[in-house]
Amino acid sequence: MITSLGDAVGTFEIAGKKVARLGFGAMRLTGLGVWGEPDDRQECVRVLRRAVELGVQLIDTADSYGPYVSEEIIREAIHPYRDDVLIATKAGLTRNGPDVIRTDEGMVRLGPAAWPPVGRPEYLRQQALMSLRRLGVDHIDLFQLHRVDPKVPLEDQVGELKRLQDEGKIVAVGLSQVTVGQIEQARAVVEIATVQNRYNLTDRGSADVLEYCTRHGIGFIPWAPVAAGALARPGGPVDRIATTHHACPSQVALAWLLARCEVVLPIPGTSKVAHLEENLAAAALQLSDAETDELTAAV
Repeated sequence: MITSLGDAVGTFEIAGKKVARLGFGAMRLTGLGVWGEPDDRQECVRVLRRAVELGVQLIDTADSYGPYVSEEIIREAIHPYRDDVLIATKAGLTRNGPDVIRTDEGMVRLGPAAWPPVGRPEYLRQQALMSLRRLGVDHIDLFQLHRVDPKVPLEDQVGELKRLQDEGKIVAVGLSQVTVGQIEQARAVVEIATVQNRYNLTDRGSADVLEYCTRHGIGFIPWAPVAAGALARPGGPVDRIATTHHACPSQVALAWLLARCEVVLPIPGTSKVAHLEENLAAAALQLSDAETDELTAAV
């Protein structure tokens, strides 16, 4: 009998906490282009409270979301945190402005230019201390290097996170958007608990990283987890499987990720309660082996 989200999707241990493998990504609790205040802050507060109510235990954010807005809303919504809830945050990306803007011609995506990496040790320390204050905690369960700064030796970047860990300011260390080689470099300095790379039905570019994490028992947090692209078109594999299960394409995409490996922890995000509930309903979707294999083959 399934009595919790963790029962439905399984759990994974991070920082001494066993968390349900279907989490929540808090990037969308911000304004357009991940910049500034959201259109409806109170709805974002309701989203977080409902997520915890439904059994979400892993909530992932970053200082650059807003910037700072996402962390502040998390504190407003669910602080003091339940003992079984793990708040993960990140530092290492700065912001020059929104990554999407409205123009007379429509939306324009600015992309990486709006997110320059900064990995200087003193900056990472400053951001960790500020995240502690914004989140209202005396230690951060999972602190992730948001991007590797190519101008700073990786050993210096993760070395500062190791010092913060030794001081008790963070419990576990994670990486984001890295290669296998970078993971191995980092592991020579500090234990790596999780890796957060883009990975979904249509983007398998980090397949080697997932395989490495599986082999070494490192949590793999796929960002942009519900992207299905052309596979979700009418008559396509996602559409057909969704119809069979009376589900939606995003639920199929999440169910496929959960079926990939026991170290995978998808973190779909949203700023709407209805969308949150739709995403979490993926926990009840059981794909057959044949369906999983079909989706895996359909790149």
